[in-house]
Amino acid sequence: MPIAIRVGAPRVVPTRGIPYPTGDPALGPKEEKAWRRLLVQTALRAISTPVNKPTVFKPGELTT
Repeated sequence: MPIAIRVGAPRVVPTRGIPYPTGDPALGPKEEKAWRRLLVQTALRAISTPVNKPTVFKPGELTT
């Protein structure tokens, strides 16, 4: 269970881990840019979606 869910965050967008909230050092520049774009698109979907309980929005998935 993600830490964010345990502390009661209403919306969660998982990333590569706590040390890399918006990137992935294992990726090259082009791939990392695509990963960051996907995270932002997922975060925008998350904040525009009404939720009643903690909800995880996985990058790349259209539904929660």
